[in-house]
Amino acid sequence: MSDPELCRVKHEDTEEQTDLMKENEETEDLSEAEEKQHHVKSLSHSQTKNIFSQKRSSKKSFTCVQCGKSYIHKRSLSEHMKMHTGEKPHTCDQCGKSFINKGRLNEHMKIHTGEKPHTCDQCGKSFRHKRNLKEHMKIHTGERPHTCGQCGRSFRHKGHLNEHMKSHTGEKPHTCNQCGKSFKHSSSFKSHLNSHSGERQYKCEQCGKNFSWANSLKDHLKVHLKEKPHVCSLCGKSFSHVRYLRKHQQRHSSVKDQNVL
Repeated sequence: MSDPELCRVKHEDTEEQTDLMKENEETEDLSEAEEKQHHVKSLSHSQTKNIFSQKRSSKKSFTCVQCGKSYIHKRSLSEHMKMHTGEKPHTCDQCGKSFINKGRLNEHMKIHTGEKPHTCDQCGKSFRHKRNLKEHMKIHTGERPHTCGQCGRSFRHKGHLNEHMKSHTGEKPHTCNQCGKSFKHSSSFKSHLNSHSGERQYKCEQCGKNFSWANSLKDHLKVHLKEKPHVCSLCGKSFSHVRYLRKHQQRHSSVKDQNVL
């Protein structure tokens, strides 16, 4: 049975490990680049890339005995090994969550401080992490680099493509341990769990009313915005919710039936 909290934690840990490996590689590349900077200036981009690739391969003398990945510097291997040992020596003093390195802890602390230093220069929205801003920018550029090989539909994020693929495979990996119902998407699964717990986690910031479903809150907000997107094709009257439109249209149908009689 799926445990959504456990899945979330495992996902965060996997993401943290992936980012750590990237950070180690980037740090090594930067150190090597600084050492060879005076020589690189006289070379073309392709020559520089080839030289770095060759030298990086020849200099990787510190190898992980568990996965075979190699590093130029011993400290990079030491950081990498924490991924295998599960060692997380840097602990948040506010919530107790632990991290592999100091950089990860510093990033995490922004959650508690509310700091969002990365701001979009097009819409002004701010983010805690640079990677989130990078993903957000795809909204403005229209970039959708992740394409479904079966139907050709494209997505901004790899995670969205992975979720979409379940519509082709029919996979429903999220199963409720209370009623056995399965779901394709974790968001639908989490919303379903609220039906058992009675939890109403979606709160309207304007009136304080709580809802079990995100879509219910979204519909409710139309009341405050005075938005009425659902228009009757017979009389032109508008409604905030489609259910109100359908009820209204039934009145047209009943009047029409009475006229026929």
